[in-house]
Amino acid sequence: MEIILNPWPWYISGPLIAFVMALLLYFGKTFGMSSNLRTMCTVLGANKFSDFFKFNWKDHKWNLIVVLGAIIGGFIATQFLSNETPTNLNPITIAELQDLGLENPGATLLPNEMFSIEALTSIKSLILLIIGGLLVGFGTRYASGCTSGHAITGLSSLQKQSLIAVIGFFIGGLIMTNFILPLIF
Repeated sequence: MEIILNPWPWYISGPLIAFVMALLLYFGKTFGMSSNLRTMCTVLGANKFSDFFKFNWKDHKWNLIVVLGAIIGGFIATQFLSNETPTNLNPITIAELQDLGLENPGATLLPNEMFSIEALTSIKSLILLIIGGLLVGFGTRYASGCTSGHAITGLSSLQKQSLIAVIGFFIGGLIMTNFILPLIF
């Protein structure tokens, strides 16, 4: 039971992800979370306002089931299959995060200073969430996919655009972490 409660090592989770990707490729499907937003907008009637949403969403309903499974699985994992062991972070990382104002880096999956209900009452947090959400949405649309779509599906099917996108994600993450995040906090 202990193995279920702890994060799985790469040599277990990696092959499991590869197995799922092989199954999807075998059945001619491509996996990606962000494409479900387009599908959900179409289901809700966005196809009446934009040609981008005019497609047969029923061909993609299997991907909506994947999203539902991810939500249910995430809930089960965090509520029933997690232990209280803090995330194992490098001491230098912990010190740098504390310098940014995070009290207990790694103690929770997400820092309470940014993702608690109290943080949502702050104007600064709301502005950051809105701007961040818009940038993620724009980037996802502009790159024709999100991190999971490009990094997992795109790279496993040897797509050049996914390799370029993943390199861009890492460069953007490094710039954000080392240059922009210290300015925000």
